[in-house]
Amino acid sequence: MKKSIKLIALFVIFQLSAFSTFAQNKAQQIEQLLAKYNEYGQFNGSALIAENGKVILKKGFGSANMEWNIPNQPDTKFRLGSISKQFTALLIVKLAEEGKLKLDVPIITYLPDYPKENGDKITIHQLLTHTSGIPNYTSAPNFFKDKARNPYTPEEFVKTFSSLPLEFTPGEKFNYSNSGYFLLGYIIEKISKKTYEQYLQETVFTPLKMVNSGYDHSDVILKNRAAGYEKHGKQIVNAAYLDMSIPYAAGSLYSTVEDLYLWDQALYTNKLLSQKSMESLFKPYVKAWAGFYGYGWSTYEAPNGENSKLNIIEHGGGINGFNTIISRIPADKNLVVLLNNTGGTVLGEMNIAIRAILYNQPFNQPKKSLALDLLDIYNEKGAVTGTETYKKLKNDPSYAVKEGDMNRVGYQLLQDGKKKEAIEVFKINTENFPKSGNAYDSLGEAYLADGDKKSAIVNYKKSVELDPSNEAGKKVLEELSKGKTK
Repeated sequence: MKKSIKLIALFVIFQLSAFSTFAQNKAQQIEQLLAKYNEYGQFNGSALIAENGKVILKKGFGSANMEWNIPNQPDTKFRLGSISKQFTALLIVKLAEEGKLKLDVPIITYLPDYPKENGDKITIHQLLTHTSGIPNYTSAPNFFKDKARNPYTPEEFVKTFSSLPLEFTPGEKFNYSNSGYFLLGYIIEKISKKTYEQYLQETVFTPLKMVNSGYDHSDVILKNRAAGYEKHGKQIVNAAYLDMSIPYAAGSLYSTVEDLYLWDQALYTNKLLSQKSMESLFKPYVKAWAGFYGYGWSTYEAPNGENSKLNIIEHGGGINGFNTIISRIPADKNLVVLLNNTGGTVLGEMNIAIRAILYNQPFNQPKKSLALDLLDIYNEKGAVTGTETYKKLKNDPSYAVKEGDMNRVGYQLLQDGKKKEAIEVFKINTENFPKSGNAYDSLGEAYLADGDKKSAIVNYKKSVELDPSNEAGKKVLEELSKGKTK
């Protein structure tokens, strides 16, 4: 009897040891993957990966502050950008659960000063699901030049977009709008009689002991805050200043990978909301991107091998100097959190590779981004040499054409007045990503900046055809058809 018990005990220890080694191997693979992305200048930040609810890797890569060579750590604080929206959505659903507001009534019910013509048509549900038709304030021409650096109260800033014509009938379709989530923050303040920041702190951060999360303020001395940078090709520069009253409830929060793990774990409980209310956050209300949009979260199915699929709940964020993603697989309590402080990068690509490792699937190894090398060549040697270099390097297996990087390089050239070079870069993107509405939209913009209206119209038409939700592109086409320019 004793011998059999001993054998069972040894078997259990062996099983636990094997599981631990397996998890360790996955963690090592993920760490090596992220280190390679860091080496190639595509990830500079902090990462946390959990499998079955348990953290298997948390680590910083690169620098939180490049001037002082201070490394990123698991407790480094990053601006979240649009990951903030899921917190705003939860606060709204909390108020609804408490009977303090209704999601299906016009917003004018809670904002009596909002222009009646639009306020009577739009519901809170439509703000939550980006189906309100309110123009996205960050897409307005010259927004970053004219408004982004100036402080506003919520009431003042709402007035900058509340009287604009709606882009479509509310509820008709999905079109991502920071304006909608800004309004949700303002509604939270009106109903709770507290600032958005206070109500969020009391309702979420304090109960969950998320002591390293909050509403970011540029003037506050914040321990362990990462500085924000942007990449200009391979060159790193300080990110442009943004007054944090502007992103507000759509994007002004900061957090750490460790705190976002606490948040993820709380979403499996009823600490913050009832089960029914919690489930309402993740419902597929409206078709969006490659799946659906809930309340502050996108949902979609991802392949997992040949015959199975995974249900993913995630959201990304981008704000001056920062790029972020939180991706959850509730069925297995798996979590990927990536927070980057060198501006836009390939977090989606990294997330897919990490997910493949978690599920023992093959994955693509990181490659150098061709765009980062091309910027300097286009800048210094012109359009012809730049395109010749691209043709030489595009078949090099160590390089890859990455749509987001190529798009950013194109806009950098456009900003520097190199219009012909920008056109060439955007053309490369349309050749490599022929189904991307955004690639054609960017090319149209570059042709328009260069005075070639005919080519601009062709590319804007293609963009709208590929992406019917491209309201800004439709507006440009409308103006061009009237003989106007941007």
